[in-house]
Amino acid sequence: MSEETMGLRKNPSRKECEKIIKKILMTEVLERGTNEHFKSASDFMGYFKSLYPASDSLTKQVQRAVKNLHMPKDERGYFIINKTEAQMNQDKEIAFLMNKCNCVLTPFENYQTLFLKCDGSYKDYLYQLLSESETFADKIITIINSSNGLILFTNNKQQLEIMINSLINR
Repeated sequence: MSEETMGLRKNPSRKECEKIIKKILMTEVLERGTNEHFKSASDFMGYFKSLYPASDSLTKQVQRAVKNLHMPKDERGYFIINKTEAQMNQDKEIAFLMNKCNCVLTPFENYQTLFLKCDGSYKDYLYQLLSESETFADKIITIINSSNGLILFTNNKQQLEIMINSLINR
């Protein structure tokens, strides 16, 4: 056996195992969109045994690598490679709040915008009044308070423009 072949057959370091495990999981996620095969260190052993001689030390090295990676698991028990435990907890909290708030993702191209230029210290009060107005409730989808005025999003730009101009020109 050549020296090069001998080097390939030697058990990998824990760091090398970690790199290989990350590559395996990233490939899985890129090909399938999610990990559906790897729940524990033993699930990686087939791959490692195809490259290195099967031994207790190889198994322990792979187990140490998996443990050292601190990978969270999804609700089905599969490893998640591209997120930390903190990110998983934050995602759960965000999902919970989105559910509580009845969130619906709506594309902006469905809305038209108007910019209501306004100066002075009353701009914040005007923002509040427009936000709470029954007259504008079905006309203004949302308002953004900006540095020089208010940005209004609507489904009917023409009607909102007429209503606002009628109030400005009173």
